[in-house]
Amino acid sequence: MSTTVFAFPGNEALARVIAERIDASIGTLFLHRFPDGETYVRLDTDVNDGGAIFICTLNEPDAKLLPLLFAAGAARDQGARRVGIVAPYLAYLRQDTRFKPGEAITSRTFARLVSGTADWILTVDPHLHRYGSLAAVYSIATRVVHTAPLISQWVRANVSRPLLIGPDSESEQWVAEVANAADAPYVVLEKTRRGDREVEVSIPDVARHRDRTPVLIDDIVSTARTMIAAIARLRAAALPPPVCVVVHALFAGDAYPTLEAAGATRIVSCNTVPHASNGIDVNEAIADCVREWARRW
Repeated sequence: MSTTVFAFPGNEALARVIAERIDASIGTLFLHRFPDGETYVRLDTDVNDGGAIFICTLNEPDAKLLPLLFAAGAARDQGARRVGIVAPYLAYLRQDTRFKPGEAITSRTFARLVSGTADWILTVDPHLHRYGSLAAVYSIATRVVHTAPLISQWVRANVSRPLLIGPDSESEQWVAEVANAADAPYVVLEKTRRGDREVEVSIPDVARHRDRTPVLIDDIVSTARTMIAAIARLRAAALPPPVCVVVHALFAGDAYPTLEAAGATRIVSCNTVPHASNGIDVNEAIADCVREWARRW
């Protein structure tokens, strides 16, 4: 079965790597926003009786989801036998329960929309808290690429005598994996979130690690308030200025310059979301996962 890869704007580099890895062609996708706000989508490459893969990282998801679903639907209408989505960042997973009466559990609704259009979805380190896996909310086939090995490699190559620091107790297993591969000790913060931009953190006793470089790592950074609060605690504990490593660099508003100003010596992210901080390439790992999966098609 022939496969065509379509890139949404900003995802062209990953699309090329995937297409080369699975010997697929690059398709042409035309998007237009009408003055009334509606979206026009056209596939200029025929996918009849073949496979279609759409590459679209889902930061700013409200603007991207409908065009993505329209494109996947157009592939179905053309007769595509298999439709897949590669979303390096997958949005709407944090609202995984109802905290107040009447709240929408958006993770489930979002998953139903995607599952009703595609056959499979692949993402990188989804933010799973109360869900054991993506299969708990997505009814289609799912695959996950893990960045821990890549982050460990980067830390080993770029940080002398690192001390890995995780954002909260939920991250401990992931942080421990990164630290073990980087041959470094780790600690985990205790975090209390008061609101979207108000976070309190405390750190365990790190006096014995004052000769090490702190490396704050997190899967998602949006407002950066957790890292900013952690930097203040580290400075109070007389540790050196930290390096900040993040998987998904959302950085809302002035979060990035504020984090720089807080005292981070370096901020590096995986390129799941295009950003100036991108320094850890996950495209090859994503393409390898797609190729492994493609062998079963």
